[in-house]
Amino acid sequence: MSSNSSANRIRTGSCPDSWGVWYPDDPQQTPWPRFLDEVARAGYEWIEIGPYGYLPTDPARLADETAAHGLRVTAATVFSSVHRGRDGWEETWPRVVKNASLARALGGSHLVVVPAFWRDEKTGALLEEPSLTAAQWRDLTSLTERLARQVRDSFGLRLVVHPHVYTHINSDEVVTRFLDATDPDLVSLCLDIGHYTYFGGDSVSLIETYGPRIGYLHLKQVDPAVLAEVTAEDAPFGSAVARGVMCEPPDGVPSLERVLAAAQRLDTDLFAIVEQDMYPCPADKPFPIAERTRRLLRSYGV
Repeated sequence: MSSNSSANRIRTGSCPDSWGVWYPDDPQQTPWPRFLDEVARAGYEWIEIGPYGYLPTDPARLADETAAHGLRVTAATVFSSVHRGRDGWEETWPRVVKNASLARALGGSHLVVVPAFWRDEKTGALLEEPSLTAAQWRDLTSLTERLARQVRDSFGLRLVVHPHVYTHINSDEVVTRFLDATDPDLVSLCLDIGHYTYFGGDSVSLIETYGPRIGYLHLKQVDPAVLAEVTAEDAPFGSAVARGVMCEPPDGVPSLERVLAAAQRLDTDLFAIVEQDMYPCPADKPFPIAERTRRLLRSYGV
C-alpha cells in the first residue's frame, strides 16, 4: 500500500480537552456551543464527547447539534477504578453504561478508559499508593478484560486504555507490563503520546513494538523545559498544565511527524485525536491553535 493510502487510514479529530475542558460544568471552560462551532471551523470532522454532561446528554439533541456542524463522534471517555476489585467494578460500571450508551447512540466506535488517579490533579495530595499490590494488579488486568468484553458485547464499542500521568498505568515499564498481561483480542491502548512522554516513554518505539495493540491515538506534545521544571518541583498535574507543560505542536516532543509515520506503517485504521490539555485557558486561545494544528497535520499527510 502506498504511503498516501496508509495516511488516509488515519482519521484525525479533536476534543473538548483542546478547548480547555476537563469537567462537565465549570465557569472557566469554553461553552459547549462555542466548542462545536470552533472545532468544525478549525477543519475537524471527528470529535470525542468529553466529560459526560459537558455536551448535551440527550442522544437526539446531541445528534442534531453535531450533524448541524458536520461533526461525527469517535468515542466517549470514562475513568476506571477496577484495580479496587468488586468495589471498583461497582463504581466503574455505571459510568461506563451512561458514556458507552451515548457514544453508541452517536455512532461512536470506541470507549477510552483512563485509570483512576493516585494523586490529586489539583492539590498533589496522595490519594492511593503509586504502586499496586499483586492483588490489585490482578484485579486491574482481569477486570479490564471483563470490562472490554462487556463493552464490546453490550455496546459494540472497542475499549482502549489510556495511560495517564499520575495513574497506575503511566511509565513505559508499566504500560508494557499491562499489555503483556492482558488479552490482545480484548484490550488495546489509547496511546496518548504526551502522557507517555511525561514519564519518559518513547511513543515511536512502543508503536513499532506493540503495533497491533495500538487501537487509538491522542496527539499532544510536551514542552521539555516546562516538564523539567514541574518534575523538579513535583508539581501536581493541574499546575503543570496551567504552566503549559502540554504545548502547541510542533514546539514540543515527541515529533508528531515521526509518531504519525510509525502509525502509518501499521497500515491499519486509526483515529488520531488532538488533545492538548489547556485547562484553564482564555476563551480566545484554543481556536487559533486548533487551526494551526490542523494545518500541521495536513502537512504530515493526515
